[in-house]
Amino acid sequence: MGYLTTGIDADVIDLGLVDYEQSYSAMQSFQRLRNPQTRNQIWVLQHNPVFTLGRNGKKEHILDAGDIPVVLSDRGGQVTYHGPGQLIIYTLIDLKRCNIGIKQWVNHLENSIIQLLNDYHIEAKNNPKAPGVYVGDKKIAALGLRVSKGRCYHGMSLNIDMNLEPFMRINPCGYQGLEITQCRHLGISDSFEEISRHLVGDLITTRL
Repeated sequence: MGYLTTGIDADVIDLGLVDYEQSYSAMQSFQRLRNPQTRNQIWVLQHNPVFTLGRNGKKEHILDAGDIPVVLSDRGGQVTYHGPGQLIIYTLIDLKRCNIGIKQWVNHLENSIIQLLNDYHIEAKNNPKAPGVYVGDKKIAALGLRVSKGRCYHGMSLNIDMNLEPFMRINPCGYQGLEITQCRHLGISDSFEEISRHLVGDLITTRL
């Protein structure tokens, strides 16, 4: 479905549950083939269990991957975990065409999650030194982007109702001892689908 708003004009595509490598390859292909007329896309999905390591990531932050695969990625950031119950939003946006700066887009992604949580009466914040969204000292959302020729891909993840144990096997985002939380632990009882619609709506309709 497409939205024309004061925010972002983009097609929203729900991909369901997919392997990370499948969506990663599709993003790279989209990035390689798109032109100045290609419509922006927002991909909404979940991943099967996987650790991903950003292009500047250090393998020593993976403490014990066990049976969970590790995939190298060209996004920014260090290591993180993806799994079912975590909302992934990939933002394939032509920032240059939309006249949006990279820092402005990062702030917009973070603020959309902060606003979502605020709507549930949960106080959240960002951290300029460690991109993402936090409730207290616990991280609930992570960001990792790649921008080439003014065009962005990859995006953000929000922990909704997932198994958090694999985060114990890494230094999340490169920070030893960083605690992770999720919507369910904060008392949010809405379904995954409801939270997803809420966040995507805020993301594309809010004026930047």
